[in-house]
Amino acid sequence: MVDPKIGVQASDFCLPEGDGKSVSLKKVLKEGKGKWVVLYFYPKDETTGCTVEAISFSRALGDFNKFEAKIIGISPDSEESHCKFIENHKLKIILLSDAAKKVIKAYGAYGKKNLYGKEVEGVIRTTFLMDPSGEIAYVWRNVRAEGHAEEVLDKLRELHGM
Repeated sequence: MVDPKIGVQASDFCLPEGDGKSVSLKKVLKEGKGKWVVLYFYPKDETTGCTVEAISFSRALGDFNKFEAKIIGISPDSEESHCKFIENHKLKIILLSDAAKKVIKAYGAYGKKNLYGKEVEGVIRTTFLMDPSGEIAYVWRNVRAEGHAEEVLDKLRELHGM
């Protein structure tokens, strides 16, 4: 399993968004010179924790914009599922589909986890914060959805000396 670490250049990827367009990390960083990227991996659209996390990131988008941070969520769900999820909850973040789980696995966000007392394999809720050069500035593993958006904002504030 790959385990990207703080201080390492983030691996590029290109995945489909719900509108049929593809999004690559390299392009996001290039187009948004000076922008930070919050890349978070989550298990499934419309589940309790994933919905809480997506809504929290969407509600805090104004605060993230102050730090010029773009938020990208990735799950194995289909583009159609993402479109419904975005519509149902009025989400304002980018959601990408990784049905083959290649990017999810490359970022070490897939493996054994405990689900309701049972060990299963699946997406492990993980978040990466990348600086404008694409270097990993911070990593959160086994994330608890509740309050996570605020944790990421706190780290951005800290890294900006605020």
